[in-house]
Amino acid sequence: MSSLGINFLGVDFKNPLVTSSGCFGFGMEYKDYFDPNILGGIGIKGLTLEPRDGNYGTRIAETPSGMLNCVGLENPGIEYFKKVTLPLMKKEGINTNIIANINGSTIEDYIKIAKEVENIPEIKIIELNISCPNVKDGGMAFGANPEVAGRVTKEVRNVTTKPLVVKLSPNVTDIAGIAKIVEENGADAISLINTVLGMAIDIRSKKPLLGNTFGGLSGPAVKPIALRMVYQVYKAVKIPIIGMGGIASPEDALEFIMAGATLVSVGSVIFPNPLLPVEIIEGMEKYCKDNGIANISELIGIVHR
Repeated sequence: MSSLGINFLGVDFKNPLVTSSGCFGFGMEYKDYFDPNILGGIGIKGLTLEPRDGNYGTRIAETPSGMLNCVGLENPGIEYFKKVTLPLMKKEGINTNIIANINGSTIEDYIKIAKEVENIPEIKIIELNISCPNVKDGGMAFGANPEVAGRVTKEVRNVTTKPLVVKLSPNVTDIAGIAKIVEENGADAISLINTVLGMAIDIRSKKPLLGNTFGGLSGPAVKPIALRMVYQVYKAVKIPIIGMGGIASPEDALEFIMAGATLVSVGSVIFPNPLLPVEIIEGMEKYCKDNGIANISELIGIVHR
């Protein structure tokens, strides 16, 4: 195993870098920039049972050191993914680990789509998204309610044998408490953070700028919040963590690992710098070599020791 090779929930990753759902499409979209197979894994665009158009109106707003979005889980639906998108990914040669981000408006939706994904062998890991701030039903409304977060985790756990990662929202007062609840109800790992709820106003129209009024803030502006939450959750649970939120350099990625993340995920910072994943992988390799680190797993949670 190389200095970056790591096993996560029984799945071998060539390195700990994955992409955040919603920021990397299905991987094929970035082939003009680099080979997606250099990644440890790809978090594909969030899937729902039915095709969704997403939210109407303005969906993106730039902010200092970040961006607001209210895309709203636009996706082709699970059937189209199985019949068209996945075969195309295979035809395009994508063979790294695939993490399926699943979403629903009700607990029954989550159960149904988890059953669908259970029968897709190419999907190595399920990411249960109970944290999207840009949908009116499900999403963050589930993740911010401890009782519902535990119940949906348990119900999905009961219908899948695949490793189950639960993605948490930062828009709560006790992130460690929510993490412990999903762990108790069958989560194999936790990913955090999703975006931070925010808004922008168009002073010309005197109306909210985003079509959904509110949006999710991502990018380097949220990194200190995300890092703090990974640190807190690592102390609270025994299951591994995928850390994300504003990672924009190899140094950022290493900070998340030292705070307790086993895998790290890059999101919206890919948009201004599509080669960021390449830079992070090379930077982590160099750090390990320069500092005599045989395997990057030696650094997981090291600041807690």
